[in-house]
Amino acid sequence: MGRALAERLGYPADLDRIPSESIDSFAGVGYYFRLARVGDGETVVDFGSGSGMDTFVAALRVGANGKVIGIDMTDAQRKKAEALRDRDGFTNVTYVKGYIEKVPLPDECTDVVISNGVFNLSPDKPQVFQEAARLLRPGGRLAIADIVTDVKLPETITCNTTLWAACIGGAAQRDDYRSMLQAAGLKVVTIEDNPSYRFISDSALGATKKYGVKSVSVLAEKPRTS
Repeated sequence: MGRALAERLGYPADLDRIPSESIDSFAGVGYYFRLARVGDGETVVDFGSGSGMDTFVAALRVGANGKVIGIDMTDAQRKKAEALRDRDGFTNVTYVKGYIEKVPLPDECTDVVISNGVFNLSPDKPQVFQEAARLLRPGGRLAIADIVTDVKLPETITCNTTLWAACIGGAAQRDDYRSMLQAAGLKVVTIEDNPSYRFISDSALGATKKYGVKSVSVLAEKPRTS
């Protein structure tokens, strides 16, 4: 966790410009902002925003004319993120209580949906992808880091709560992951491995070796209407 992990995954000097306390709580699995191409004046929605690190990074990119909305179900996390936002003057950031399977925002309200290591934790991933697609404007981007597998996981793994908490038990097989994106109406642009992310526990390392569990960064786009 924390800054050492963020730097290893590829986060740049932006870390010096955001609240250090949000970095301390960082537990992401990759760096996707290079793919996201977040620009000035855009709107960004972060699924599972936690203590806010990625919302603050996004806020720097969208500038004063843009907007960042963090979605998180955990009251304590949102409270921490809001306190850091208010203290450090990130006036373009808002936090909303909600589940990523049913985000309390209107259709086509954002240019970019981001998320880091969260989709794999949902038991209803197709619905999460549907929600991301619903929120995106035509031409919008979904840019996330997540955990996938080369081989479909057996029930001994998927029913293990410890491995769910380690972002492994809920990981989808890579081809299934792509199919869920496409079923939501999103065009997959790239799925890139993140070799800088490393599992630590013995059980996680065993699953990584046996089932090809790995971190990936994903970019998908919502087609423009003709």
